Amino acid sequence: MNKGFTLIELILVTVIIGILAGMVVTTYGGRVREAQIRAAKGDIMSYLNAVDLYALDNNDKYPQTLEDLVTGSRRYVREIRPDPWGNPYIYRPPSDPKKADYVLFSAGPDGIPGNEDDVTTTSTAD
Repeated sequence: MNKGFTLIELILVTVIIGILAGMVVTTYGGRVREAQIRAAKGDIMSYLNAVDLYALDNNDKYPQTLEDLVTGSRRYVREIRPDPWGNPYIYRPPSDPKKADYVLFSAGPDGIPGNEDDVTTTSTAD
């Protein structure tokens, strides 16, 4: 009597393992994207607070770049980190010095600003 597996049994086990691995990868991949979006939103909120504090300390004058939050006489953040995809956050200072109409966002996974994958504090994790 031969002991061991037949070729069909080995193929069947390999197919089952492949299917399970595929399910794990797709589930895990979606969770990673959600976590990256949440991290970007958290960073944006921190930078928004720092920009507002900068303006309060400087007679309503907003920083011209995010680097101003690190290099001034008072450090509002320790460092300006890239977004979770390795791209810099995009900051546009107010167009009118008397208005707080600045813009701060992440260009998202593709690094191209102005399309549907941009991350702002109001964007959703679709």
